[in-house]
Amino acid sequence: MFVSGQIPTNPQTGEFAAGGIAEQTEQVLKNLQAVLEASGSSLDQVVKTTVFLADMKEFSGMNEVYARFFSGPPPARATVAAAGLPRDARVEIEAVALVSE
Repeated sequence: MFVSGQIPTNPQTGEFAAGGIAEQTEQVLKNLQAVLEASGSSLDQVVKTTVFLADMKEFSGMNEVYARFFSGPPPARATVAAAGLPRDARVEIEAVALVSE
């Protein structure tokens, strides 16, 4: 399963998560988790992610939150700096995951 980039939008309100990189990363990963679970997958079945950061200086803040969401061996990951993320997000994450049949 290929999950397109998720940004820190709260699905109930349509608003961005308040706060900095940690809060935005948490909302992005909650969004990713919801998409995966709705499709019969989970964060445990993610094999690859790509993290897009507006500023690579925020890598450690993103990484602290990211590590809390992956309890087992983490998936392969690429992290890149990307200017002009949608709606001026600080972080966007896309994923490739297995789907149970």
